[in-house]
Amino acid sequence: MTSDGYIIGAVLGKDTDEDRFAAMCASLLALAERAADEIARGEMKQLLIEGSQGLMLLVRAGGDKVLAIAAKPSVNLGRIFLEARKSASKIDELIGNNY
Repeated sequence: MTSDGYIIGAVLGKDTDEDRFAAMCASLLALAERAADEIARGEMKQLLIEGSQGLMLLVRAGGDKVLAIAAKPSVNLGRIFLEARKSASKIDELIGNNY
């Protein structure tokens, strides 16, 4: 998705409205970026939300692109971070500045 909530591509559950999901993610990103600025943490790279049923990770994928990942609570968090960064880099490489 883009940081302003437009879907580039999605693989979501049948009960998930991709437009609403992208809009909510854009709102989360905007708030996280403002919070990072407020405490002088530099450019925000990723945002992690952990719930009782698993986690969601939003990762910058270059330019205006964002990768959203949902995972079960049993996953190895370090592995998720590593694979998410690799995937985000590959997305940026494949799509470039088209978004």
